[in-house]
Amino acid sequence: MTRSDAPTTEFAWTALGGDLGLVPRLSTVVRSGALEARLPVRELARACVGACALAAAELGARRAGLSDVPEVRVDDGAVATAFVSERHLLVDGRAPVTFAPLSRFWRTADGWVRTHANYPHHRARLLCALGLPDDASVEAVAGCLAERPSVEVESAVYAAGGLAVALRRPEEWARHEQGTAVAGQPLVERGTLGSAASRSLPPLAGDPLSPAAGLRVLDLTRVIAGPVATRTLALLGADVLRVDPPGLPELADQHTDTGFGKRSATLDLTAGRNDRQVFEELLASADVVVTGYRPGALDRFGLSAEALAERRPGIVVGQLSAWGAYGPWGGRRGFDSLVQVATGIAAIEGSGEKPGALPAQALDHGTGYLLAAGVLRAVTEGLDKGGTRFVRPALARTAAWLTAGHGAGRAGAPAEASGPREGSYGDSGSAEGSYGDPAPWLAEADSALGRLRYALPPVSFAGGPGDWSRPPGPWGADSPRWG
Repeated sequence: MTRSDAPTTEFAWTALGGDLGLVPRLSTVVRSGALEARLPVRELARACVGACALAAAELGARRAGLSDVPEVRVDDGAVATAFVSERHLLVDGRAPVTFAPLSRFWRTADGWVRTHANYPHHRARLLCALGLPDDASVEAVAGCLAERPSVEVESAVYAAGGLAVALRRPEEWARHEQGTAVAGQPLVERGTLGSAASRSLPPLAGDPLSPAAGLRVLDLTRVIAGPVATRTLALLGADVLRVDPPGLPELADQHTDTGFGKRSATLDLTAGRNDRQVFEELLASADVVVTGYRPGALDRFGLSAEALAERRPGIVVGQLSAWGAYGPWGGRRGFDSLVQVATGIAAIEGSGEKPGALPAQALDHGTGYLLAAGVLRAVTEGLDKGGTRFVRPALARTAAWLTAGHGAGRAGAPAEASGPREGSYGDSGSAEGSYGDPAPWLAEADSALGRLRYALPPVSFAGGPGDWSRPPGPWGADSPRWG
């Protein structure tokens, strides 16, 4: 049975400005046991992937000159497997480590706090905030945190540039100033800047399966949500170039999991004049820029949506954040696990007094597909209306959608949207058994990194696309140029 307050594709599609008349083109293969949780995680995952696939089919039909948008099929098995792609990854038979020892829940004097210390600099800042040496053990950290209140730890670690969030119940987040700010925003912020002429893209000769072919995507994202979005655009034919600062390497396994279909280069925009010039040349011919750093972090490089509208009129700008670019936490760093803790998800999914977690980093993956969908819809709209278009999803806003009706308050539909209210269910679905063995949605391939086992993409329309055109390579190993 479907929860009456579950997220729906209709709501996501409407939030993206899509035509509700296209939703009947989508069908769902329902599989019991997929992404089981107290919250409607399966429905959220299905809705995000469905909206993304529908956006891809819409753009593909437009460019291929088709009279009808191809049929879209969302399979719970493919979605559930892809939403834990980082767990299915094997590199020469080795499973990755997804969380570092200091990235976990800790008991405090009055409750719980969760920290994120996967990156060395975040680990160092956490220990500095706690007054502990660099080689402090898990036991030492546990002893320190057990003596301090949760919110005090949260504030101290944040002030030191680290990452820690106190556990809150849904009703506590609803009263929090940031929770109130998030609840007042649309699922995906969208807008147009300037009056750039409408863009043109070459036709696809009747084949809609590469709707993003010919698009150059500058990928300035990290961790999971942003890279999932750009990985999806690469699947759909875009030329995606990820650019990172040379002194801040991505975690190797994380980069492998989200690096399919892309190339990876490094450029130092802070010190090297030559690197800055190369970057400007890339930007001058980019069609899409996707950023995943905290709001405002890249503004000094002229990468705000407003600056890009002046420098590269007609470009599509995707800007991902953890907490949203508003409210008192608008400038904070954040990760899926921390957003789950702040917004009440960990409390809902917990047992007794111990906090829990979703069966997947569903805020990351779900928001990633929403971001990709938003970019695709912005490209489609730009073919007719022009303008520099921006798309801004946030993990915390996706969390508000997931928890609507569970004590956190119902988050309203976007002001520009009309159609079904959030919580109505309309996806057509056919039950086809249960989800158990993920093998049908896994593949293997050789790469420069070794033999890879990985999750196949869940985005499917018109019978494809089935897989990425290229496996990931080593982080930063490619030249900073378009393919």
